[in-house]
Amino acid sequence: MNMSNIPDLKCGIISVSRDCFIISLSENRRQAIVSAYTKKYGDLYEVKKTVENEKDMLAAVKEAKDASCNALVVFLGNFGPETPETLIAREFDGPVMYVAAAEETGKNLINGRGDAYCGMLNCSYNLGLRHLKAFIPEYPVGTAEELADMIAEFQPVARTLLGLKDLKIITFGPRPQDFFACNAPIQPLYDLGVEIEENSELDLLVAYRAHENDPRIKDVVADMTAELGTDGGNPYPDLLPRMAQYELTLMDWMEEHKGARKYVAFANKCWPAFPTEFRFEPCYVNSRLVSRGIPVACEVDIYGALSEYIGLCVSQDAVTLLDINNSVPKDLFEANIKGTKDYTLQDTFMGFHCGNTPLCKLRKGGVKYQLIQNRLLENGNTPDITRGTLEGDIADGDITFFRLQSTSDGQLRAYIAEGEVLPAATNSFGGIGIFAIPQMGRFYRHVLIEKHFPHHGAVAFGHFGKTIFSVLKYLGVADVSFNQPKGMLYPSENPFA
Repeated sequence: MNMSNIPDLKCGIISVSRDCFIISLSENRRQAIVSAYTKKYGDLYEVKKTVENEKDMLAAVKEAKDASCNALVVFLGNFGPETPETLIAREFDGPVMYVAAAEETGKNLINGRGDAYCGMLNCSYNLGLRHLKAFIPEYPVGTAEELADMIAEFQPVARTLLGLKDLKIITFGPRPQDFFACNAPIQPLYDLGVEIEENSELDLLVAYRAHENDPRIKDVVADMTAELGTDGGNPYPDLLPRMAQYELTLMDWMEEHKGARKYVAFANKCWPAFPTEFRFEPCYVNSRLVSRGIPVACEVDIYGALSEYIGLCVSQDAVTLLDINNSVPKDLFEANIKGTKDYTLQDTFMGFHCGNTPLCKLRKGGVKYQLIQNRLLENGNTPDITRGTLEGDIADGDITFFRLQSTSDGQLRAYIAEGEVLPAATNSFGGIGIFAIPQMGRFYRHVLIEKHFPHHGAVAFGHFGKTIFSVLKYLGVADVSFNQPKGMLYPSENPFA
């Protein structure tokens, strides 16, 4: 899977040493971390300059930059010099992690004692004095092997932060009427460092028409045909040239409009005027782009696109955006779910969108038509302009449902909930799955409803809550909710209910 729209990460490690401690203690411990990390995870660039003072700090940062590092680990091999070590985070233009060495043996606590446990406290204090952001693990003190694991957990966090720093969200069209739940104050995007370019649907239509008879269309049609296969997934081969023309339009717009940014996400209007003017539904094309790391959020959901992009960087895999859509009927639950898993009916719901979930995340999928829009625009007759959705049940497996959202007054808040897609058939239409999240009923009421979150949620395919939480806290999102376990009351929850 080609994910060229997310950063390639090269992480380095700098060791620091307080000048009244033995410098070799920090250097030997750094070498042990690099050795442990390389054996288990791959490359970790070892900056040879150990930092004892501010000039050392400048030299070490330069060494890391010259080696093309875009993320750094600052390692307190002993107590560490408070000012130089924290200034690394200011001078280095990228995410920085701080970790500290655990003492190695009770047999060498005189010359072999580093006191990095104490040094980490002063490091944090000095980062705060300078208002510098840094990633510090839950328990940042460890052996070489333990720190190697922590550094591995830092990699997706750093990749996501780098991606957001160079992200532009491109939109087409205002949100559809009565979909104000996806309102999007854009000031918080700038606060996060994300750029935005807002366009009209007419701009997109003009660009689409300019791609008529584009000689590349036939190659894209061939690729679509191969992807959809011969097992019923391609019932409308006559539709593919229209969708290929649209895919080329978006890809060209991305390259021509990313400007100074490296990465792009889209938030595009897809109804009600879209099928009338473009003569198809854009869902299948949207699914193809996100499978390559380019989110195309439905219904001009700007924060949905932002959330999807976070999921892409974290997971390095395709994601989707779904409506938290409908309850699971009791008879379906009792026939196909009850007893197979430790869930109640209220732990389950159906996640749905017309057809933007990539084919690789469906059990079996194919191009269909949008049933609701067909009723509206074609009076329920033989579909033409409402064709183009990608339908099928979403494949079962672990998921993380999450969203970063601005409130109407410009405050960022988020939620994260881990769960799974169940193997039970939905017996419904669209790209859809039966989701189970522990204590979903309470989470639905006291987070999603109580905190005014919209109906769209991003889905990453796997359990990534720990990483996404770390990204959000690094970004300064103060309000991050999760599905609290039974017995842990939400602030708004009635304790007598």
